Amino acid sequence: MCGLMGFVSNSGRAGDFVEAVRAGMQCARHRGPDESGAWTDEGSDGGNVVFGFNRLSIIDIEHSHQPLRWGPSDQPDRYALVFNGEIYNYLELREQLTAEHGAVFATDGDGEAIVAAYHYWGPEATARLRGMFAFLIWDTVDGALFGARDPFGIKPLFTATTPAGVAFSSEAKGLREFTGSARVDVPALQHYLVLQYVPEPATMDSSIRRVESGTHFTVKPGRPPVFRRYFHPVFNPRPVSSDAERTALYQRIADVMDDSVAQHMRADVTVGSFLSGGIDSTAIAALAKRYNENLMTFTTGFDRQGYSEIDVAAESAAAIGVRHIVREVSEEELTSTLPLIIWYLDDPVADPALVPLYFVANEARKHVKVVLSGEGADELFGGYNIYREPQSLRRLTDLPTGLRRGLAAAGRALPQGFRGQDLLRRASIDLEERYYGNARIFREDQLSGLLHTYDPGRSFRDVTDPIYAQTTESDPVARMQHIDLFTWLRGDILVKADKMTMANSLELRVPFLDPEVFRVAATVPASEKVTKETTKLALRKAMELIVPPHVLHRRKLGFPVPIRHYLAGDSYEWARSIILSAQTDEYLDRNAVLALLDAHRAGETDNSRRIWTILVFQLWHEIFVTGAITPQIPEPVYPVRL
Repeated sequence: MCGLMGFVSNSGRAGDFVEAVRAGMQCARHRGPDESGAWTDEGSDGGNVVFGFNRLSIIDIEHSHQPLRWGPSDQPDRYALVFNGEIYNYLELREQLTAEHGAVFATDGDGEAIVAAYHYWGPEATARLRGMFAFLIWDTVDGALFGARDPFGIKPLFTATTPAGVAFSSEAKGLREFTGSARVDVPALQHYLVLQYVPEPATMDSSIRRVESGTHFTVKPGRPPVFRRYFHPVFNPRPVSSDAERTALYQRIADVMDDSVAQHMRADVTVGSFLSGGIDSTAIAALAKRYNENLMTFTTGFDRQGYSEIDVAAESAAAIGVRHIVREVSEEELTSTLPLIIWYLDDPVADPALVPLYFVANEARKHVKVVLSGEGADELFGGYNIYREPQSLRRLTDLPTGLRRGLAAAGRALPQGFRGQDLLRRASIDLEERYYGNARIFREDQLSGLLHTYDPGRSFRDVTDPIYAQTTESDPVARMQHIDLFTWLRGDILVKADKMTMANSLELRVPFLDPEVFRVAATVPASEKVTKETTKLALRKAMELIVPPHVLHRRKLGFPVPIRHYLAGDSYEWARSIILSAQTDEYLDRNAVLALLDAHRAGETDNSRRIWTILVFQLWHEIFVTGAITPQIPEPVYPVRL
């Protein structure tokens, strides 16, 4: 787990950009405090590429230094690699490459396995990697760069194209050594206010883009990158019609999860686990205990009733038999640390769970260097309550189109807020119109009086329609899951997981987001995902002998944050001061924002998530656009080994 940078020069003068790469790497020091290095392909013309790297040593600590050089026996040092992440099947890949091709390795790490796989198998090698990754490989013979990002988007990779060349980085802020101060991407801002994140491949900075999940690319000096998708997730539910088939399905899930956790436990340092009060993290911790008798778990919460799972997590830890550590977060810590969190975040994501995640990661890093977590279970196994909506609306959505239009008219005739009004509205519209992800902050019709740059011709459907187009043969639940894989999961869930843990030089691994797990999860039928009573039915059944009973059917909370109470109380003035000082009038109507805040304090309506979304953008703007806020960045001081 590390931070990488790379620059491919258009002019063959890559050496002129070494200092820019070094400065960008300094912005990402937290991602790899153990060692740092740079490499330039210095030819007679001054070189074509510069690589920079910050390392967090996890596997083969004494060796596997990066930038890493590798080549076959007749072309030693042909390739240079920078690589962020972990390849969990690297031992198997090395063995296969040696047996089939006579590959020779100088280290015991996973980096050489990537380069050798690329040398012998070409771009197809990317699909054979079982892990989380973003990497760049420079071929000194062909004079070309090859890179890729993992199937689900667990590890980030940003890119910027400039007149001088193409740059890549694990941190968007590092690329500003090439692009200058951030410039607000107006379409991205509108999508952000609806979705609470900027959908890939955009960022809030118009000069920087993301390399999309599940893609690889090539770059030749003087030419733009060519991107190709190598991972095409397909949910292919298979009906189960007998108890024997159900039992077999549950066993396949249990087996593949055990195997995935075993793979994710591979490390030369201590591995712990996050633990909330839900089935996902509890299952991961219970499985991990099989492979580490001294497993430590970590949880967090707020000192307010209903906003903490500390007690449930502690009960789970006792049942599993692990040492458990708790980090409680105060309201003052939330408000005072938010600018620093947003600096680490790079791009605005308005998920309040970022805050407790940052603090629990900070606590965990005092004890371990790697943690497992339960991200991805909901998207793969059907864990969100909204996935039950197709079932609850079926009697209405199966009606002829004319009758459904009548329902919509009837709903509009009801008084605003009347019970059942929204049910009639949602039943009258197609899935593509009513479902665009888990977080829906502002409705499109609420933006016209708030966002000065509002464009009525722009919609969330610009993002989701191309994704829906890939799922026309799937059932409604599978289609919703597919949407979340390409939007919510990689735009929110995985961003906050990576950024908040790496802010604390802590590696987070997600065993649910594994290609082998996906192959099994993709076959689960809707009837084994959601019912009237529960979600993730098949996963719960598969974990019955692993997860303590008090968690097995418990409603998911995660790391809840009491911003509704804070913004109506002691944090009101804090929020108001940000709104008044932010230099965002070009985009947002200040009076409209203040009206949202005042209506929230008065108890007229719960505007907490909308206010929080605006505050996160305004703080991001003042940090990266105007420079009015400069958070104090702590120097990483963690030991190399734990």
